[in-house]
Amino acid sequence: MTKQEKAVVIEELKQILIDNNTLYITDIEGLDADSTSQLRRNCFKNKVSIKVVKNTLLKKAMEQVEEKDYSELFTTLKGNTTILLSETANAPAKLIKSFRGKSDKPILKSAWIDSSVYIGDNQIETLANLKSKEELIGDIIGILQSPIKNVVSALQSGGSTIAGIVKTLSEKE
Repeated sequence: MTKQEKAVVIEELKQILIDNNTLYITDIEGLDADSTSQLRRNCFKNKVSIKVVKNTLLKKAMEQVEEKDYSELFTTLKGNTTILLSETANAPAKLIKSFRGKSDKPILKSAWIDSSVYIGDNQIETLANLKSKEELIGDIIGILQSPIKNVVSALQSGGSTIAGIVKTLSEKE
């Protein structure tokens, strides 16, 4: 690979890193062709981008991204490296977890999610259980609606009781 080709790849990786807030660094070395194809199909179905990268080029791209600090991930850039990218933070972890029913790969080296760093394959369960942005918004809406629902149901079920209380209070005056 010439210097110019490397520069193009670094620039592409840099743009990928800028555009994404979720990055999983994995190792899929040792998967046979059928398993690799199945992994790629699963990624496509789950809207997860997969890309095999050279460690040195990825590190250079990470160093050039000024808005984000990837320095904690540098130690995991060894051996075979494949990156998984997704708009949903837990999608790659869920994909890895489900794919492991058939194989012990992919292995999670590290993950970078909205400035949070996760190192090691033992983090896969934690990452899979993260709630997506949409799930969190749904939870918040549910929490906000709960008091309103309680008030409305209390007013509907105790309509005669409230009327009685109001009548009693008006008679005392």
